[in-house]
Amino acid sequence: MNNSNTVVGLDVHKKTIVAAVLPSQSETVTETVTIENCPEAVEKLINRLVAKGPAEFVYEAGPCGYETHRQITALGHKCVVIAPGLTPVRPGDRVKTDRRDAEKLARYHRAGELTEIHVPTREKEADRDLPRAREDVLEDRLRARHRLSKFLLRQGRVHRETKSWGVTHRVWLKAQRFEWTTLQQSFEANLRAVEEAEARLAILDQQMQDLAQKEPYRTPVKYLRCLKGIDTVSALTLLVEVQDFTRFKKARGFMSFTGLVGSENSSSDRIRRGGITKVGNAHIRRILVESAWCNRHRNVVRQELTNRRSGCPQQIVSIARKAQTRLHRKFWRMTSRSKLQQVVMSSSWV
Repeated sequence: MNNSNTVVGLDVHKKTIVAAVLPSQSETVTETVTIENCPEAVEKLINRLVAKGPAEFVYEAGPCGYETHRQITALGHKCVVIAPGLTPVRPGDRVKTDRRDAEKLARYHRAGELTEIHVPTREKEADRDLPRAREDVLEDRLRARHRLSKFLLRQGRVHRETKSWGVTHRVWLKAQRFEWTTLQQSFEANLRAVEEAEARLAILDQQMQDLAQKEPYRTPVKYLRCLKGIDTVSALTLLVEVQDFTRFKKARGFMSFTGLVGSENSSSDRIRRGGITKVGNAHIRRILVESAWCNRHRNVVRQELTNRRSGCPQQIVSIARKAQTRLHRKFWRMTSRSKLQQVVMSSSWV
């Protein structure tokens, strides 16, 4: 890290920003200031600090997004957004305030102990929000279905003929009638919540299909769909979340980005390994784990997968076949050693 520049740690919140100034060639923070989180106040603070010399700014990624980063870089100054899950924490440090957080960011950035994240463009971030909105609706639909099913269970209404949420089950739901008016109204409200969530999901699915046919996603989506367990929605989610696969030099770097690497707590001759770290992008992790389940079955290519691979370069299809064979072999090799299937799926892509 260059000690000749002033480092400014920013603790960014909805209403305020706390800035801790660590001057060049200094080991202690000399100034801490709290400003309103608005463009005018941020610009005023930056102009005052850089008037004394070059400065670098650093803050943690969070719910406030990247607007502060974009404003600072637009003014011609360096700004780094770091991964909050990888910020070092001292075991004995039990005091947490905005001022201390800002000072810690400045010191750790000067020492090179922070992990910088990739900041997307506004267009890429907008595309990324669409699959995330779909995931939110999926969760809403699941919650609505649970509320409806548990409501019916309390009334002794259980559908046992077929699986839930199929055609027969929905006909059964429509036929339900209750003696008390308020009970019927509660049932209709719960059923309407399920139908509304499904309608929203159908709209988002179509919008994602439309986005996948546009550039620059059309060709990468087509290639990713050659993999078993990856279709249009999964492929588009991977692309908008990763944005650039080439920024990962090795596969293990990508898996660290997803949090699909095993944790470890070893010391001396004692080796203790645990579950996956989950320190990474949860959206990608969900897609990869879900797709890994498809590779536990017999290593065959069905007609649907054959159609997806039609028209793709032979090199891409060959890579997809090798991946399918490797994942299938790894699944059976690990399960034969009495590994739980859930554990195997979390580590299949590593």
